[in-house]
Amino acid sequence: MNPTQPCSANGGQTENSTDFQCRLVVLPVGELCPHPSYIRHQLSASASHLSALAARGDIAFREPIVVTRNGFIIDGYARWELARRQGRHTILCLEYDLSEEDALSWLIQSHRPSRGFSGYCRSLLALDLEPSFQEAARANQRKGGQTKGSSTLTEAQSVDVRSEIAAVASVSSGTFSNAKQVAKAADPIIQQAVKAGEISVHKAWQWSRLSAQQQVQRLEEYRSSKGTNLVSRRLIQKHVARMLPTQLYPPTLGDLLKPLIPDRLAVLGSILVSEIDAPGRAAYLTRGAIDALRSKEDHECKNETS
Repeated sequence: MNPTQPCSANGGQTENSTDFQCRLVVLPVGELCPHPSYIRHQLSASASHLSALAARGDIAFREPIVVTRNGFIIDGYARWELARRQGRHTILCLEYDLSEEDALSWLIQSHRPSRGFSGYCRSLLALDLEPSFQEAARANQRKGGQTKGSSTLTEAQSVDVRSEIAAVASVSSGTFSNAKQVAKAADPIIQQAVKAGEISVHKAWQWSRLSAQQQVQRLEEYRSSKGTNLVSRRLIQKHVARMLPTQLYPPTLGDLLKPLIPDRLAVLGSILVSEIDAPGRAAYLTRGAIDALRSKEDHECKNETS
């Protein structure tokens, strides 16, 4: 079965969907519920998505959400959540007869990058498919006469299982492995940050090897650094906008570095310096200034090698 093939809006099948049927129905909002894996991993629709849907008004509910016959939501979580918050009694649905596992596979595939779930969130959901993939691998192992009765997969089979699950989640095998480690060892605060897309899976995986206190400290430092950089960029923009041509002879980088580099490079004299009141200790250079310094460096390297 390929649950990613939807049926047509009138309840019939598309020409490519021959393994199962669905029907267009209006169901009570209160009788629907998230997929167990969605609840288990504490996922939720983003506030920005909900706001965007709310701004569309009733038009947002013209497209049906996708559910299973036992009321599990597959696709359309934001619309369902918005319907609950608005006190709507019913919602338009496409109802499929799917097993819990097939529904989970579809849920993951319908929330690939363009649909809103991060790679970490999809990997969390895909982790719940791991037992069935492992059992299938063991069945193939027994069928092939390899280590009869053994419940331990070979290293090659374990890699294959990991690759298959990663493919379902639309992430690389490395990202899936890192996500699995984050879910197992990272502090809950770090897990929430990576769920929200605030930090990458790789960064969360790196931090997961630290103590819980160190992980939280790294996150605070990261947030502080991002906030400082944002404030600095805004201050620079305001400062540049206020700069007046009355300052006829602004200092140059060469003037500033003269006490440190008596025989300063001529190129330093072409780079103007302006002081701003920004947090932290940082020097900001325009792309043109950096290009000038690099050009000088490349020229000197050529002279040395000639």
